[in-house]
Amino acid sequence: MARPSPPRVWFVTGAARGLGRAFAAAALEAGDAVVATARRAEALADLAGPHAERALVLPLDVTDRAAVFAAVARAVQAFGHLDVVVNNAGYGLVGATEEIGEAEARAQLDTNLFGALWVTQAVLPHLRGRGSGHIVQISSVGGVGSMATFGLYNAGKWALEGFSEALAAEVAPFGIRVTIAELGGFATDWAWASMRFATPAPAYDPLRASLFGSPRVPWDMSQQAADTSADPASAARALLAHVDRADGPLRLLIGEDAPGHVRAALERRRDDYRRDERFEWPA
Repeated sequence: MARPSPPRVWFVTGAARGLGRAFAAAALEAGDAVVATARRAEALADLAGPHAERALVLPLDVTDRAAVFAAVARAVQAFGHLDVVVNNAGYGLVGATEEIGEAEARAQLDTNLFGALWVTQAVLPHLRGRGSGHIVQISSVGGVGSMATFGLYNAGKWALEGFSEALAAEVAPFGIRVTIAELGGFATDWAWASMRFATPAPAYDPLRASLFGSPRVPWDMSQQAADTSADPASAARALLAHVDRADGPLRLLIGEDAPGHVRAALERRRDDYRRDERFEWPA
């Protein structure tokens, strides 16, 4: 498929590594311009270097609403407009519900949920003014189902999907698209260096042993083996192909394992609803 002309301008959060970096790199390689943001902007120096005229690197903590609005304003000033906004910043948190402390819970939602909300609010006036634009919310199969000890992570992604579905209906009359990208497993450090852990309670040791093979958390980072999950570059290619299309689904499944995970989660929910004799699954 031919690339759009003129090139698009992307705004990508959490671009220092993993999926965010893959999205930013793919857009640059495709000839687009990218505003890449991260808490540590210096981590993006090598990404921006070969594309200096089309890349702007900005430090950004998405939990700081004022800083988000300032970064978006600077991006618009630099390139004149924005076309594609990718809310990717986020991290995982391991902890049973009883184990999660207040600070941990608030930090998780401040980044994974409110960070995306602040960016969305900041870009909407610009996109509305142009009558076009595409907001991509990076969710996961954990935004459809849930897993024990990942409840706060699931909560943030479920909430992200909830407001984003409403958002899609709100902004469609302005020519703005919304995509909820539900990703499966990819070879990033999400489960390792990026993962955070609540203080474990012994009562949940058997549960952790059944899930992870050991009750010990944080797990030993030195034991990280070569990740055989899909290359993040393949996720970036799928996202660019979706953005290039004139239309597409609200929920975009990315990754070979994503459809199976979503199907299993929806089947469990369906079967639970069927325990109410009044409920009938649509034919």
